[in-house]
Amino acid sequence: MNITVLQSPLFSRQKKKLYKKQIEVLDNEIRKIIKNPEIGEAKKGDLKGVWVHRFKMGSQLFLLAYEWTPEVIYLLAINTHEGFYKRLKGYLK
Repeated sequence: MNITVLQSPLFSRQKKKLYKKQIEVLDNEIRKIIKNPEIGEAKKGDLKGVWVHRFKMGSQLFLLAYEWTPEVIYLLAINTHEGFYKRLKGYLK
């Protein structure tokens, strides 16, 4: 089963701001999503179709938003919780 992983421009910009160790943790979390895309929480309302996976990076909680089909996982955004959903809604509009 081949799954293609794509990054949004927003996700790419946010990932560039992370430290090397944080990127390693992020890559491990992305691998978990590839193995089981339903690991995240399906959102409702304005964010219908978006899934959000929560994980710790050090002592800080991060959220990773993505959309998926059986063939493609599209990484939308990665950031801390503060203002995450507001920025995500603004990006998706």
